[in-house]
Amino acid sequence: MIILTEGLSNLLMQFAGIGGLEWVIIIGLIVVVFFGVRKIPELARSFGKASAEFEKARIEAKRELQQMKNQGNVGREKLEAIADSLGIDYTNKNDDELRTAIEIELNKTKQ
Repeated sequence: MIILTEGLSNLLMQFAGIGGLEWVIIIGLIVVVFFGVRKIPELARSFGKASAEFEKARIEAKRELQQMKNQGNVGREKLEAIADSLGIDYTNKNDDELRTAIEIELNKTKQ
């Protein structure tokens, strides 16, 4: 069903002659209509602040993980807190698997 829907949407876009740049323009116009011209810089600042906070949290989690590696003996609660902040399911993982999953997630968000 999903493939059929994707094929249909691609077919409609080809018939309409709407490419990638046109979609960006259409979405930009919709944003202007909904939020107004004066709100766009405020939205951009909010988005910038949110991405900066996310980057700070990622760096802090990476630093804590490195400290845990250096100490060698870290509590399960600390690992679970980091995993929870990164959105990793830790219910069926031992400590080593959890450390590996955290490292993978940190490296994934870096790229």
